[in-house]
Amino acid sequence: MNWDQMEGQWKQIKGKMKQRWGKLTDSDWDMIAGKRDEFLGRLQERYGYSREQAERELTDWERSQSKVA
Repeated sequence: MNWDQMEGQWKQIKGKMKQRWGKLTDSDWDMIAGKRDEFLGRLQERYGYSREQAERELTDWERSQSKVA
């Protein structure tokens, strides 16, 4: 699933993502609203990740979701 699709299905996908990244607040999720760059920035801020680490975390999660679907 690409991020254009994720933006369209944000409410459904957000629940799955919340299970993985529990440090993000409801306000964070509202601001992210399906935007990949915003999500990466929030991961960096809340988890102290580098940009590269945030990218790896997200890519790993995306791959795990494509195996489930």
